[in-house]
Amino acid sequence: MAAGEGLMSVDYEVFGKVQGVFFRKYTQAEGRRLGLVGWVKNTSHGTVQGQLQGPTANVRKLQEWLRKTGSPQSCISRAEFRNEKKIDALEHKDFVILK
Repeated sequence: MAAGEGLMSVDYEVFGKVQGVFFRKYTQAEGRRLGLVGWVKNTSHGTVQGQLQGPTANVRKLQEWLRKTGSPQSCISRAEFRNEKKIDALEHKDFVILK
């Protein structure tokens, strides 16, 4: 982590064709690549939800990825972010897929 760069946490929900297209697996891989922790899961109403935590700059990169990229077969209509806050320490040890 760069000196002086704080940690942040944000919850997200992604809408569109995001289930059955390996979206969770790709989100986990991208989060780990960026050194983030958190979780991702499918919802009963066809979206993907989760939480991201880590250095602010890398959280912003994954937010952009969730808005525009996703998995190769996904079709994202929108991504919503809420409960954004600065944190002193990470609350998760890894980036996991919840069932």
